[in-house]
Amino acid sequence: MSCSSENLTLPRPRLPAWLRLPLPTSNTFGQTRALLDGLKLHTVCESAKCPNHWECWSKGTATFMIAGDRCTRACGFCAVATAKPLALEADEPERVAEATRRMNLKHVVITAVARDDLADGGAEHFRKTIEATRAANPGIVIEVLVPDFLDNDAAIESVLAARPEIYNHNLETVRRLTPSVRHRATYDRSLSVLHKVKEKRGDTIYTKSGIMLGLGETESELLAAMEDLRRSRCDILTLGQYLQPTLKHLPVVEFVHPGKFAEYGRVAEQMGFVHVASGPMVRSSYHADEFAPLPALAKTR
Repeated sequence: MSCSSENLTLPRPRLPAWLRLPLPTSNTFGQTRALLDGLKLHTVCESAKCPNHWECWSKGTATFMIAGDRCTRACGFCAVATAKPLALEADEPERVAEATRRMNLKHVVITAVARDDLADGGAEHFRKTIEATRAANPGIVIEVLVPDFLDNDAAIESVLAARPEIYNHNLETVRRLTPSVRHRATYDRSLSVLHKVKEKRGDTIYTKSGIMLGLGETESELLAAMEDLRRSRCDILTLGQYLQPTLKHLPVVEFVHPGKFAEYGRVAEQMGFVHVASGPMVRSSYHADEFAPLPALAKTR
């Protein structure tokens, strides 16, 4: 992480009006928390301090984070703890599947911490979780948000073998900022992962990626990153505002206006992305179920 000592003493800027949202008051929030606590499951909602945490749980949905809550990487934007991971829990796939069954989810997003300590980066654990979830919930749309697996072909193929409908891997930021924003990950490696998925599965799977805005990227750099994603045959794009989770993380350089997000969204659609979610509060899995895979996809899988 490349935060300077100066960053640690600077106060965080006040949020603009469009980022100040009321907290939901639904009883469903407590029910979701109780269910997740009872099954001893981690969510990226909590571990990554997602600003949409209250809204999503109040709607009875969550993004499951498997393979523990300790990451082997220390990205400058991410609030997930960096520490030596614990052993994988063999029954976690079944617990995730049971949670999705009880929550009656039609679309689920399953992500994980980076597990560079494991030979396959945790890919086999992903496969088992996908298979258990589909067995418990026939017909559910499964979206995985995966680390780069160090671009290992066998690991990527292991996840693909379970046939998720959507394979999501985030580019996170533009090429110039990648070394300071993402620990160990590289810009070209992420593009390679997305391209390989399409090479291996073609039109039988959707690929997805996300970029954070407000880290100091220029408009031309952002458009170039979007073009790079399209060249890698990425289908779905999310664009959202970076928010500094703690004073130890990278500072926000700019709060991008909602109107600019709308403009970028229109440009992305013109580039050929089949679905675009672009707005200050957009995150990789936020309202993920608003994209419905075409029925024809299921016939070719």
